[in-house]
Amino acid sequence: MADEGDVLTDLNSQPNANGADNRPTAGFITQYIKDLSVENPNAPGSFQWQDAPNIDLQFNIAVNPVNDEISEVELKINAEAQCEGGAMYVIELLYAGLVGIRNLPEDQAHMFLFAEAPRILFPFARRVIADATRDLGFQPLMVDPIDFNGLYIQRMQERQQEEGTAAGGAGNMPGGNA
Repeated sequence: MADEGDVLTDLNSQPNANGADNRPTAGFITQYIKDLSVENPNAPGSFQWQDAPNIDLQFNIAVNPVNDEISEVELKINAEAQCEGGAMYVIELLYAGLVGIRNLPEDQAHMFLFAEAPRILFPFARRVIADATRDLGFQPLMVDPIDFNGLYIQRMQERQQEEGTAAGGAGNMPGGNA
């Protein structure tokens, strides 16, 4: 059981007996709120509104390399509730985690950073959003689970199609390279 924690989280483990540390390793070092903005722009009037709000929810994922083995994964969530009278609330959350990766093939590391890491971060970000809306005086906004792996696969397929179309279209362009 102790080995499991070492393999998944300890990026400073001792090398193997042959002098090389070639075990594939990926894990979280820490997670944190990087930025949080919570607005209740029309209070106290918004507490009197009777119509159901229209909720606009947007997500974005970014990865920023820190060094060769550590990257910061950012999960950005914007939630805005609008009624006929105006905005009930606006929440912008940037929830991040430091992820360590060692000895993973590039395609697996990319998938871990853009699909698996956001999946792991999401429940914590979801709780922050729910707490923020409750603390604003409204019903907690319970964001539905997101299939980050499915979205990742869909995005990679779209990218392949775009690259295929661009490569196919370039050969058919008049006045091509000589």
